Amino acid sequence: MALTLTRRFMMAGAAALALTMAAGAAMAEPIKLRFADSTTADAPRSVALVDIFAKELGDDFVFEPYFGSTLYKQGTEIVAVQRGNLEMALMPPSDFANQVPAFSILTAAYLVRDAAHLKAIFDSPVGDEFKQMAREQMGVVVLAPAYYGTRHVNLKGDKKIEKPEDLAGVKLRMPGGESWQFLGESIGANPVAMDYAEVYTGLQTGAIDAQDNPLPNNQLMKFHEVTDQIVLTGHNVGFGLLMVNGDLFDKLTPEQQQAMQAAADKAFAWSNEEYLKQEAELIEFFKAEGLEVYEPDVEAFRAYSNEKYLQSPLSANWPEGMLDKINAL
Repeated sequence: MALTLTRRFMMAGAAALALTMAAGAAMAEPIKLRFADSTTADAPRSVALVDIFAKELGDDFVFEPYFGSTLYKQGTEIVAVQRGNLEMALMPPSDFANQVPAFSILTAAYLVRDAAHLKAIFDSPVGDEFKQMAREQMGVVVLAPAYYGTRHVNLKGDKKIEKPEDLAGVKLRMPGGESWQFLGESIGANPVAMDYAEVYTGLQTGAIDAQDNPLPNNQLMKFHEVTDQIVLTGHNVGFGLLMVNGDLFDKLTPEQQQAMQAAADKAFAWSNEEYLKQEAELIEFFKAEGLEVYEPDVEAFRAYSNEKYLQSPLSANWPEGMLDKINAL
């Protein structure tokens, strides 16, 4: 009888130990971070996420990237993150503005001056305000901005573009959404909503006359094969905000949160420098490919755009005093 009880206790103890070990193993399972973006896998920001961010996260995480809109169509990623169907995405401020109109100020032409100004914005209390809005009103945590390069107009034909009026009637591809469409209007063009993956064909078939992107994007997507000129309008600094589902972030330990933040900062420090380097080199590349590359009357574009924004309903959504704060940085 005593032997039987002893065996039962031993068996019960072994079972309890097995359950404890199984629970420990389950707890040790790495946290899956599915990430979606519309750009290509060889873009500097993509390379930075795969080669730097994913490795710097450590063994607590598994980073699963999906590029080229292969998992979610461009513009739908934020909602997927909010619903928990996706853990992370890198989205432009225009997509944030669809839910929190105050973000539309970050989409305005000629507001963010360059990569250094972008970093200064998000290292300041101004950036903290936007991060707080994203957290409280959207349920997502903004980790860091990622510079994509400065946007210029890339178009077909040989018509010289010197001022905004010269773009009248030009069908300029812009992403969908009010902020993006207005950006196209603010430089004098006729914006046409089109997914990024469809732009090459759109230029080829004549569905659009032009597109605007930073120079590295133009090269990656081979837009120079189906256009004739690049007008260096410099009308918008392209950038995205790396975001993560807020509930997921809150469940992380402080050490895991810190690791995620540090990984994002390190990845985009490299990516930003890579974009700047490519931008400096690509003007000569496009000229060698037979495109005419020139600078228009940028001040005329700036004045035209500023007036458009200040007279539009979009500026009514800008937080009071925010324009001055950003300009002062």
